[in-house]
Amino acid sequence: MEVSRLRALRGPNLWSRHTAIEAIVSCDEQERSLALLPDFETRLRERFPEIALLQPAGFQEKVAMAHALEFAALGLQAQAGCPVTFSRTTTTVEPGIYQVVVEYSEEAVGRLAFDLALELCVAAATEQPFDLPAALSRLRDLDEDVRLGPSTGSIVYAAAARGIPFRRLTEGSLVQFGWGSRQRRIQAAETDASSAVAEAIAQDKDLTKMLLRAAGVPVPLGRPVSDAEDAWAAALEIGLPVVVKPQDGNQGKGVAVNLTTREQVQTAYNVAEAISDEVLVERYLPGHDYRVLVVGSKVVAVARRDPPQVIGDGVQTVRQLVDQVNRDPRRGAGHATSLTKIRFDDIALARLAEQGLSADSIPPLGVRVVLRNNANLSTGGTATDVTDDTHPDFGARAVAAARTVGLDICGVDIVCEGVLRPLEEQGGGVVEVNAAPGLRMHLQPSYGKGRAVGEAIISNMFADGDDARIPVVAVAGTNGKTTTVRLIGHLMQQRGWRIGLTSTDGVYVEGTRIDTGDCSGPKSARNVLMHPDVDAAVFETARGGVLREGLGFDRCNVAVVTNIGKGDHLGLSYISTVEDLAVVKRVIVQNVTPDTGVAVLNAADPVVAAMADSCPGTVTFFAADRTLPVMAKHRAQGRRAVWLDGDAIVTSEDRHEERYLLADIPLTAGGTLGFQVENAMAAIAAARAIGITPELIRQGLATFVSDAATTPGRFNLFQYRGATLIADYGHNPDAIGALVRAIDSMNSKRRCVVISGAGDRRDEDIRQQTEILGDAFDDVVLYQDQCQRGRADGEVLALLREGLANARRTSRVQEVHGEFLAIDTALAGLAAGDLCLILIDQVEEALEHIAKRVAEG
Repeated sequence: MEVSRLRALRGPNLWSRHTAIEAIVSCDEQERSLALLPDFETRLRERFPEIALLQPAGFQEKVAMAHALEFAALGLQAQAGCPVTFSRTTTTVEPGIYQVVVEYSEEAVGRLAFDLALELCVAAATEQPFDLPAALSRLRDLDEDVRLGPSTGSIVYAAAARGIPFRRLTEGSLVQFGWGSRQRRIQAAETDASSAVAEAIAQDKDLTKMLLRAAGVPVPLGRPVSDAEDAWAAALEIGLPVVVKPQDGNQGKGVAVNLTTREQVQTAYNVAEAISDEVLVERYLPGHDYRVLVVGSKVVAVARRDPPQVIGDGVQTVRQLVDQVNRDPRRGAGHATSLTKIRFDDIALARLAEQGLSADSIPPLGVRVVLRNNANLSTGGTATDVTDDTHPDFGARAVAAARTVGLDICGVDIVCEGVLRPLEEQGGGVVEVNAAPGLRMHLQPSYGKGRAVGEAIISNMFADGDDARIPVVAVAGTNGKTTTVRLIGHLMQQRGWRIGLTSTDGVYVEGTRIDTGDCSGPKSARNVLMHPDVDAAVFETARGGVLREGLGFDRCNVAVVTNIGKGDHLGLSYISTVEDLAVVKRVIVQNVTPDTGVAVLNAADPVVAAMADSCPGTVTFFAADRTLPVMAKHRAQGRRAVWLDGDAIVTSEDRHEERYLLADIPLTAGGTLGFQVENAMAAIAAARAIGITPELIRQGLATFVSDAATTPGRFNLFQYRGATLIADYGHNPDAIGALVRAIDSMNSKRRCVVISGAGDRRDEDIRQQTEILGDAFDDVVLYQDQCQRGRADGEVLALLREGLANARRTSRVQEVHGEFLAIDTALAGLAAGDLCLILIDQVEEALEHIAKRVAEG
């Protein structure tokens, strides 16, 4: 068994809505049925007992080793604690070749799981050992390294629960919520509304205290010190006991509390100075350490933090007691778990010495032994939720502290006797104000109930009902996608929206091209959704991107499928039939917004019309002929439909009709260009679905310009010495047929066509193009495409000649090498009144060449 290709499907795809790894797996003849390997499954289960049944009840297909790989990759992730449930293996048209798809929650983990699953299957097949615990440990460790931490994760999960899209921008904690102009960002528990000034104030503990004191918030006395001697002098000025800490530290690093002797103070100063150049000495406040989480102007959670400690049992040493506590599965080495392991380091040993103990001392039964002075969770402390016990006035002082510093999310550290009374009545005070506070003590406290702090942060960032999305229209199909995308974007622009648009000729924001090339894939869509100046987006969604990576968005408001026809690019990536192609094209239909989303489908194309059954929203059908059965039924039910009625395009819904005169739609040339009429119908239907009024649609239709500058390669017209030139990117039989029907409505003396063929089409598709053209054109100029896409030199030209073998009209065929030479050859033979169709390959370069020849006259 060999894995020849591994792809990460990062968005909804033709298999599911899950992110997944897709692998192409080849099995030899014996591996195609595990019945021919009778001991394989037994050996596999010996190495991985938890693997699922390889042949569940009712499973009729032959079970191949590829299926074992599938279940192993899924099972290993599940056993490592990853939340994955979906997998699938399908056969392809090639014997022994399978597509194996397995969900992942973290891409790196999914890829590693595939590698380990392959090792497992090979080990079972060759009777070699497989270290399952080591494999699961690798997966768990990697998952912990790459997944979001608890603070960021809680906010992301809260956003996802509200339907707010998110995208992780780095391997760290920088996350974008929402799309386009409605986006917001966080970095852990810090939002884009958290000012750098407020954060700088919070970092400067002395400045923070000064501001809080001025605002009437109780704080302990203290001052910065310059050296160890000055630290002791400050302690005497303030009054013992004292606290020594770095002025800009975090997570309790370098903090020493309840110091009463010169030696303690000076030692603490040396520790703090190693962390920060500036050290603060302040009065020690007796009592408990509380963390108050303030979000916006509300107290969301309050936790009492206790220092790392053990309780003596009269039998075990302190070291043994610490080891016992650290075996708690909730304790880990980092921040991924709810608790952190207690560190047995020099600080812990020094704290023991203060209590007259050592690591090997055996504390009496019930005696509490403290391992550190501070109560931070990052050093092994514990947290007890006391939110429900907190006095309103106590919470109000924390809110005042956060607002004084200017933080929208703030962790306020308070030392006092308890939270049941106002702070002023206890003689307690605010000892620190923290930007980007850790949330895990509130999410999973050691004792008490967890608090929905992620939800509180999201509610503070987004108003109720706001999903931070912009309107998104996705367009798929065989032909007409680019023109339809551009027209939809233009119609939406009439509403005043700033439009982001992707197509095969670039990415556009507010009409300015910001990227070139074929940008009809998911990466370009994601880039548009990241752009802060985009109010609405229209995406051309090509098959290649869907197969390669899935969609660049989780759902769309409107999905448009222009047509499927006889298909295109068949035979590539195991898409061999029109039905296979339809499965890819309908992915956008399957992912419209449930209930409120709309699929705009071509009712004249049966394969497209059938996609209505896959739509979780509503459907608008369009077709020139309103008497088609699917159209008639749809209209009879009062649903929205778009059709052609004489000189106008008509939309109807619940007996209400709107007419759009073809004479007022320049794109259609007064209705003579049938394929443009279809594009206009699809665009009108999409615009109505997104909420554009009929008046604005008429305005947009009338002002849409379709020329070489705005829609390059889409029926671009030129005049050359009295002859008509048409440049188009038509590259499949359906497109060629539509062009011929349009040209039949145009007057001409003699017709000439310039054509090549893309090598990545089937032989019959290449031949059929010239079969159609041979009945419609007098002269044919063949040229070899710049890129033969896997074909031998001259092979495509030979197929094109075969298509002309029985031509009814063509009387002259010329063959040249090079697109520009072919264009010049055709132009040289034109006379006034002639018509020349130039099927271009290098769109921009060819159009520039044609424009130059036209200018020369």
